[in-house]
Amino acid sequence: MLYDFRSFVNPGHYAFGKGNLKHLGELIDRRKNKTNDWTVFMIDHFFQDKKETLDRLPIGEKDLVFFIDTKDEPKTTLVNKYRDQILAHQSTLPAVVIGMGGGTTMDYAKATGLMVTNEGDSKDYQGLDKIKNEGIYTIVIPTVSGTGAEVSMTAVLSGPEKKLGIKCDYTIPNEVLFDPELLSTVTDEDRFFTGMDNYIHNVESLNGTWITSMGKAFAEKSNEICVDVFMNKYPDRLEADEKMMVASIMGGNSITYAQVGVCHALSYGLAVVLETHHGVANCIAFNQLEQYYPEGYKQFKEMQAFQGVDIPKGITAGCSDEDLDRMVDVAWANEHMWNNAFGPEWEKHISKAELKELYKKM
Repeated sequence: MLYDFRSFVNPGHYAFGKGNLKHLGELIDRRKNKTNDWTVFMIDHFFQDKKETLDRLPIGEKDLVFFIDTKDEPKTTLVNKYRDQILAHQSTLPAVVIGMGGGTTMDYAKATGLMVTNEGDSKDYQGLDKIKNEGIYTIVIPTVSGTGAEVSMTAVLSGPEKKLGIKCDYTIPNEVLFDPELLSTVTDEDRFFTGMDNYIHNVESLNGTWITSMGKAFAEKSNEICVDVFMNKYPDRLEADEKMMVASIMGGNSITYAQVGVCHALSYGLAVVLETHHGVANCIAFNQLEQYYPEGYKQFKEMQAFQGVDIPKGITAGCSDEDLDRMVDVAWANEHMWNNAFGPEWEKHISKAELKELYKKM
């Protein structure tokens, strides 16, 4: 196990229900005072021209709004940029940082809220327990389901040298507002890839050496819901979206109490070198991992076929040996993931040459 002992943290407050977005102003007002009386909104750029949704947000004259481009993975350089703009916006610190969107937007909100109160470059905080000061009060509002970012103690960032999360108790959002009606605009394809991110990290948890009874309970129930949703047990879309919000919460908690494995390590290499989006990268990698996760792979392929979603193939075909070696190095650096997958002597069970061959198949 990575931790001899750890008292885990969860978000301090949850609000779960249809139409909850209308209560966001109440949650923000509870955190304001005479000095800190403004808010930072970090919103998925998808909503930039969605006037009906934006009009429901309590954005005031003093507030600062960022529309987050989610085409690429969260980057340390952009976290630093957002932090600098926040510090220059008012003479006081914001009362709240809002992150509304998918995993990318929520991770930006979590990381930026921390960097406002911690000096230096965000790349220097990639890793476990490097943050020294509690960040700005952060409320996240997921608009897709599956990343688990809304309850995760990690804000995953791509830095100049590695993809690795800022991971500590302070990274957990202070509050989560769940409104399943916000998921209605997600495309079937995006819904699948994000949902499979959740499914896959549950499979990695359940097959890992770090699994605990707590992590197992979360992962098993989460994947039961995932299978029911993607095999269309719930034909009503709103009901299915509400169920997936629950699966995402439980999946995020599963990897807090356990860890991911082979697939996520490989997907990090795709993200850093080819900038493949996280959910898609996981599906591309998992598509080659039958030997490591045979039961999970079989169920994954059944859901894929039922949903009729194509998983990209041949994305590494044009890669040079240098590109492939860099992917391998990025994946190999995630020792905690390999440790979970194979145990402390993990290097006896996997080699860089094997990783390179797996990447060639993608």
